[in-house]
Amino acid sequence: MSNVIQMDTTTVLKQNFMPYSAHVILDRALPEIDGFKPSQRRILYTMYKMGLLKGARKKSQTIVGQTMALHPHGDGAIYETLVRMTKDAESLLIPWIDSKGNFGKHYSRDMQYASSRYTEARLMPIAKELFRDIDKNTIDMIDSYDGETKEPRLLPVSFPTILVNPTQGTAVGMGTNIAPFNINEVIDFTIAYLKNPKAKVSDYIKAPDFPTGANIVYDEKAFNEIFNTGRGTIRIRAKYKIEDDTIVFTEIPYTTTYEAIVDKIADLVKEGKLKEIVDIHDRLGIDKETEEVNQGLEITVRKNTDKKMLIEKLYSLTPLESTYSCNFNLIIDGKPQVLGVKQIIHEW
Repeated sequence: MSNVIQMDTTTVLKQNFMPYSAHVILDRALPEIDGFKPSQRRILYTMYKMGLLKGARKKSQTIVGQTMALHPHGDGAIYETLVRMTKDAESLLIPWIDSKGNFGKHYSRDMQYASSRYTEARLMPIAKELFRDIDKNTIDMIDSYDGETKEPRLLPVSFPTILVNPTQGTAVGMGTNIAPFNINEVIDFTIAYLKNPKAKVSDYIKAPDFPTGANIVYDEKAFNEIFNTGRGTIRIRAKYKIEDDTIVFTEIPYTTTYEAIVDKIADLVKEGKLKEIVDIHDRLGIDKETEEVNQGLEITVRKNTDKKMLIEKLYSLTPLESTYSCNFNLIIDGKPQVLGVKQIIHEW
């Protein structure tokens, strides 16, 4: 029994669980004021140091390998993070990485990304705004995990990147869910706030703006709550057009996938709750000639169906209408804080 250590619960929590919780919160799950989590920042900085703001793309596998000098959490985790920042994955409103190859799609459960040895990447032109004046002592450089090199504590972003891309993360006992806003509106409000700290957010930023499009259901009270406190719920509805006996949903909520919608509708048809529907299929796929991605969900209905009534029913019963729960939780001065839009701009 000499290898058994007796320790009371509070001591175990203080010595083991609390340091682990702090690491997850501060170093993995929540973004900082530059808009990035450590894994994202390290990938982008590695690509910057590789000279990928110019020239040809590099194999993703090469980028992942070099990033491991700063981020020792395995190549799989690094590549998955890289994928999400690419233009082809369509996860971000402002993608930072110009990609070539199969990077999957945010809105598809079944279109999975290819292995890193088959894909290529470089930085998008707008990524230069992440590194502006980085060589002019604008930010603190800190030791990497093994002390062999230096990495930026934060990136010297030239606009509030934290508000122009969606950010999700689950930590220990908390999480984050930051909605993206139109970059022009964010910059306009930032300029207005610099001139007058009493400027109203709603005079410049009207509503969130998601990469997959769809319609935001306007709710002034809910939006003001989000602007002021960083908490609230947004309703998102798929866009549609009616073609004879067919309803085509052309854009879907950011919070769902085409396959999830098809599965739900198919289940409801089997249960007899959507008798108006004759057939359903998605147009999702890659055109062999143009190599462009086709999108859309096509629903064929019975003749004389009240299509507008059916659409409302579909919104009610399926993920064609979804909600996005905002929780603008980020790291400020080493502590997690939930902030409204104006507070975030102030900290930035």
